[in-house]
Amino acid sequence: MTAPPAIAADPRSWRRAFADLLAGLRARELWALLAWQDIKQRYRRSSLGPLWITVGMAVTALALGVVNSALFGSSISTLLPSITTGLILWNFMNGCIVEGSETFIVNEGMIKQLPAPVSVYALRTVWRQALYLAHNLVVYVLVLAIFFGKLSQPYRLVDKDGALLHPGLGWGMLLAVPALMLVLLNGAWVVLLFGVVSTRFRDIPPVIQSFITMLFYATPIMWSMDQVRVMNQSSHEGFGSVAVNLLQLNPVYHFVEIVRAPLVGQQQSWTHWLVAGVVTVVGWSLAMLVLRNYRARVAYWV
Repeated sequence: MTAPPAIAADPRSWRRAFADLLAGLRARELWALLAWQDIKQRYRRSSLGPLWITVGMAVTALALGVVNSALFGSSISTLLPSITTGLILWNFMNGCIVEGSETFIVNEGMIKQLPAPVSVYALRTVWRQALYLAHNLVVYVLVLAIFFGKLSQPYRLVDKDGALLHPGLGWGMLLAVPALMLVLLNGAWVVLLFGVVSTRFRDIPPVIQSFITMLFYATPIMWSMDQVRVMNQSSHEGFGSVAVNLLQLNPVYHFVEIVRAPLVGQQQSWTHWLVAGVVTVVGWSLAMLVLRNYRARVAYWV
């Protein structure tokens, strides 16, 4: 009697999706090495090598700090650390969004030749951005060393009456550690979700690059919410309150604040943590749903 033909297991299953993610995490030596090779390749034959990441961040932060301090009449000793920290975090998030949308497209050759979990390529992108972040944190340490005296005591980011009084640096700095871990965790689902969707629909990466600049200006990096609130208090038309409410709908703003506020001694609202937590749960749910349904098709789409 002939045995019935085996029925192929459905590739679209939660078990396979989680197995892919776990297998990718176990292959940390692979994606960590690939990410470091990406950085070495980018700065090959350069005298400073990856230190150019730090130099570029330092020059950009200094220029924006000086210009914005002159424009808004704020003290550079408090504004520059805030801008520097915001830029460091933005660079990581921007890299996860923009480069994450092309993570499978640029790895076409490896995907077709190397039998590795799909999540390996996403983790490669996230770890590369994390290495950039680590290089840029050197700039934060230098800025903190220079302006520690000012930041260690209560201060106002905006030198105007009615501006919010921030508590200054203290033990609250330790909150930056879990906050940074949460940002890294969100970077992973962003790369997975955007990467798979962009592999299927190749118009997504150009659309993301078109809107990323608008997102940058809508996030308090070069400016602060303190400035908007002060403008709201001096305005008689109520436009400032509307602007504050609209800007708070930007999820990137909340992720920036949960890390930046402890690092520069600013007052922090637990609303930021609540929004970041909700976005984390929703984002990973969507990423795992996409990974479940389309993980097996990525190799055919690239």
